[in-house]
Amino acid sequence: MSHWHMRVRTQSIALLFILVVLISGCAPQAAVAPAAPSQTEVSAATTPSGPATDDTLPLLWWQAPAILNPHLASGGKDFDASRIVYEPLASFNSAGELIPYLAAEAPSLENGDVAKDGLSVTWKLKPDVVWSDGEPFTADDVKFTYDYVTNADTGAVTANSYESVAGVEVIDPLTVKVTFKDVTPAWAVPFTGINGMIIPQHIFKDFAGAQAATAPANLAPVGTGPYKVDSFTPGDTVVYLRNDLFREKGKPYFSRVELKGGGDATSAARAVLQTGDADFAWGLFVEASVLTELEKGGQGRLVLNPGPTVELIVLNQSDPNTEVDGERSSTTVPHPFLTDINVRKAIALAIDRQTIVDQLFGIAGVTTSNLLQGPENFVSPNTSFEYNIDKAKALLDDNGWVDSDGDGVREKDGVKLELLYQTTVNPQRQKVQEIVKQSLESIGFKVELKSIEGANFFSSDPTNPDSFRHFYADMQMYTTGSDSPDPSPFMKSWTSDQIPQKANNWSGANDIRWSNVQYDDLYQQTTTELDPAKRAQLFIQMNDLVINDGVIIPLIHRTGITAASNSLQGVELSAWESNVWQIKDWYRAQP
Repeated sequence: MSHWHMRVRTQSIALLFILVVLISGCAPQAAVAPAAPSQTEVSAATTPSGPATDDTLPLLWWQAPAILNPHLASGGKDFDASRIVYEPLASFNSAGELIPYLAAEAPSLENGDVAKDGLSVTWKLKPDVVWSDGEPFTADDVKFTYDYVTNADTGAVTANSYESVAGVEVIDPLTVKVTFKDVTPAWAVPFTGINGMIIPQHIFKDFAGAQAATAPANLAPVGTGPYKVDSFTPGDTVVYLRNDLFREKGKPYFSRVELKGGGDATSAARAVLQTGDADFAWGLFVEASVLTELEKGGQGRLVLNPGPTVELIVLNQSDPNTEVDGERSSTTVPHPFLTDINVRKAIALAIDRQTIVDQLFGIAGVTTSNLLQGPENFVSPNTSFEYNIDKAKALLDDNGWVDSDGDGVREKDGVKLELLYQTTVNPQRQKVQEIVKQSLESIGFKVELKSIEGANFFSSDPTNPDSFRHFYADMQMYTTGSDSPDPSPFMKSWTSDQIPQKANNWSGANDIRWSNVQYDDLYQQTTTELDPAKRAQLFIQMNDLVINDGVIIPLIHRTGITAASNSLQGVELSAWESNVWQIKDWYRAQP
């Protein structure tokens, strides 16, 4: 079904348009249900009395931020470090409700800000908001952010969130109108969440496009958020001070925040749970048994944040070992054996997901066969996985992949099944690598393991050959997931036009170099389909297509695990936002 027939102008279609958003907003309640109180007891109901404290809030991020411009971020650590300073127009809480930040209110059909024809949305902005340097925040900053992000030469990692937008019009200093290219059910994707942070025109006006990477504000941001940057050492520490021009009286409650980066997840967990050296630690990719033992230290508690993230293995569809015009993993050179679906299926059959969960993840995840993990109405019931070594061997045998020379490695037409398998440096991931390596070698592969520092693996630097987007390996493993209740930007990642390559400075998200016309067509249909049930089915079909083709092998539906000190209160996590999205409300309980 072509998506063009959806350009319909009726009241009933408008109501369906809003229903899409309502369903997207409500569904996460099932997907991100609170964990047991004993593990997630974080008081957000009570607020401190009296003036803000002069206390310092120490945070530990074991992947250190490298840049403080969210639109040039190289991973979650950069988004988080930026989010303390910058704000979007609105964000989604854990229940999928749209919470205004720089917007005065959430647009809706009822207040007239969402157009009945599905072609535009109007955002009204809060008055009297200023940047931390005292300059007024206006609609011009919103329009500038759009122009900055959508300039291809900028290389913005957030550009996917704006691909449906035809233009942004400044109506007056406190009103912007976003017009879409076609009927758009996902109107709440642009300018929201971590991809929607607004940057100041007066600071970045000379640094859009090709000059984006040279902006001094990439390291010394000026934002509207509760804190401002005092000092920043890339790859190490960010020190923030209270933004005295922040619009909410009496907030934030801490006078100083210190975000320390580096080290490893286990030491970060220990610093909060056992030694009390920090108040909050992010991304605790640590074996569950280690975490529960550390929690007995009595200084803090584990905080679970269920959400749509998945740990997965992806298989390169291009040849990482052949260089064409200064580019490896070129789409012009197919992979010598991972383009064989039978080889991909054999790899999937040989991976023991349950052992990985039982030995390494515990409370932090469950086995899965899906790429798209939430909201619940978008999760496919059609996929499954199987661990079967004998079936994997038989599949390779039946398709001509045999060990003819007795060296333990199968080959066909002179091509051997030799793999380079890479991921980030993390003890938990290295143990997963070992489990997968052992299984694959038992069915006739030769597997070489590589681990890369997270800052390099997720780097957006086009000259960095170790980045996951360059993908100069055969297999790689990482965690990903939708950062919005609407999965459109996330599922766009595997469309053909998202393939990273030399021509686009390796800025695309489709690291596997997978191109599928049917997938591309399904995605285009989701961009204009207003019937919520039909749209959900389109996303499910996309999930099933990429899973059944075997280019992505989901391992674990992950639960985010952080740690907070017993004295730190006011923390509210959301699966759709940065961990620090409400840091303005964090405070220290009085003894």
